[in-house]
Amino acid sequence: MTQKNSSTISTLTTTNIQHPLPSAPVRLQVQSVDKPLYRGTFHCFQSIIRQESMFGLYKGIGSPMMGLTFINAIVFGVQGNTMRMLGEDTPMNQFLAGAAAGTIQCVICCPMELAKTRMQMQGTGEKKSSSRKVYKNSLDCLARIYQREGLRGVNRGMVTTLIRETPGFGVYFLAYDLLTRSLGCEPEDPYMIPKLLFAGGMSGIASWLSTYPVDVIKSRLQADGVGGKYQYSSIMDCTRKSIQREGWRVFTRGLTSTLLRAFPVNAATFATVTLFLLHVRPDEGSKDCEAAPASHQAPLQQQAQPSSL
Repeated sequence: MTQKNSSTISTLTTTNIQHPLPSAPVRLQVQSVDKPLYRGTFHCFQSIIRQESMFGLYKGIGSPMMGLTFINAIVFGVQGNTMRMLGEDTPMNQFLAGAAAGTIQCVICCPMELAKTRMQMQGTGEKKSSSRKVYKNSLDCLARIYQREGLRGVNRGMVTTLIRETPGFGVYFLAYDLLTRSLGCEPEDPYMIPKLLFAGGMSGIASWLSTYPVDVIKSRLQADGVGGKYQYSSIMDCTRKSIQREGWRVFTRGLTSTLLRAFPVNAATFATVTLFLLHVRPDEGSKDCEAAPASHQAPLQQQAQPSSL
């Protein structure tokens, strides 16, 4: 119950912080190189607000609001149980436990991000008054995709999601473990919260940098078919065509807005979850923190990641 409550609080906190930002990287990642609509991150924000109002930044928010609570709960449970199975708390085991958690949560993450991507691409570059809505909401989006393409359509981009999330979550937990070991953890430390914020934020940045090229391909595959036109037949076909037309720089499209989102979102996640756990289980939290320097254990056992990473 404690883990579920902490993941719910974390989800509500980070979803509201982060959601306006994913709209920019998705649109930058999938826009046509021949007729680009946006010159960069800030121009993308300006264009969305001017053409679609502030509500344009919140397209697809229903999908992460529904899915991130389950994703965080899965990540908490799988990572914690895997660490108990592995026994020894080492950086390598933190990586393996994080990778296991990342793999399992893809079952929810992939359809959730598919709906979010399709909702964010809906009405791109059109005035709000003239925009024709194909999907009413995230559930309607998934239902329509299922009617046309079945389970395979709902899970479009699953392989690239697995390739991104498995090592991405491993790096995420590894980076957090290394940072918290070096920074230390003491409940009575007046700088504990800034340390948690810094460790969580930098872990998020490290995770995204390690897998961002895969995220570009995933976004393009999931956005493919919007408007009834398909460009890519496979992951390799998408990669090959993207490099041929735009060069290796294609793998950095939308990276600025992604990193701008990564630090505050993951900082808020770790700070919220850790402080909540220390509040409901103060004795256990203090014991873990005091034992860390002597036994070289990770100071914080309960850790969380939001998505679409």
